[in-house]
Amino acid sequence: MAYEVELSYLVQDAGADFIFNVQAARTPQQFVLNEDLWLTPGIVTQEYVDPGTQGRFLRFRASAGPISLRYAATVDIAHHFEEPAAIPETWIPNVPGEVLPYLYPSRYCPSDELNAFAMQQFGGMWQGYGRVQAICDWVSRNVAFVSGSSSGTTSAADTLRQGQGVCRDFAHLMIALCRAVNIPARFTTGLDYGADPALGPTDFHAYVETYVGGRWYMFDPSGTAIPMGFVRLTSGRDAADSAYASIFGNVQPQAMRLKIEPVPGSDGVVRVPYRTAQAVSTAAGPLGMEVRG
Repeated sequence: MAYEVELSYLVQDAGADFIFNVQAARTPQQFVLNEDLWLTPGIVTQEYVDPGTQGRFLRFRASAGPISLRYAATVDIAHHFEEPAAIPETWIPNVPGEVLPYLYPSRYCPSDELNAFAMQQFGGMWQGYGRVQAICDWVSRNVAFVSGSSSGTTSAADTLRQGQGVCRDFAHLMIALCRAVNIPARFTTGLDYGADPALGPTDFHAYVETYVGGRWYMFDPSGTAIPMGFVRLTSGRDAADSAYASIFGNVQPQAMRLKIEPVPGSDGVVRVPYRTAQAVSTAAGPLGMEVRG
């Protein structure tokens, strides 16, 4: 997959600080074949790579005036496929230590508030991938995708009451419901490959990964994009950990342009992402083992 991100801002007053998370994560399942980063005007930057998620955080300070960031990358993604019926849930004693934080309530995913509802709806189901899919399907059916219908403070509990939202709201609700029945779930960001053009231009996209069968599997409860086309940027407990841009200062956004498309592999073949009933993962398998699919 190849993608480009171009972001422009007008910095006011004495300047502002920026933290961006738009670069493709380098993982055993996602190989960054080439990438370029441009900042106008030229600015000294610092990069931090989160050791847990491999998210790449780019930070810098900009003086007053216009500023633009452009990033382009080509990545090769190793997809692992599994039959859903063969994937059990991972019992709490067997959950790796680094996965435990994704069992707990967080700012936008107050799973403790939704515990009674989640147990009533999903508590009696077989404890496997099928229960996660049932939660994903329930959110897809019961929440309407409405652009501009939520704000930066909307929580999963708010989305459950209002019955509408955008991709991050769908993700937060599914995550909270999964955690409420003891399934580790995390918020992951990419681009909305395969989304209906009627929803608007290409945008950043929030989706869900749940830890079942000893691996993180992908779900898109909004149903607006194709998971096989997601390029991993970062993961976190919820959107508070995973914003594509965090800005500290008086700044006016000017423009945003994103593009993503499949490109030929080393063998010259273009492999177009597609929807599948199989479980799909781009995260490491048991004990960090890489499995290419």
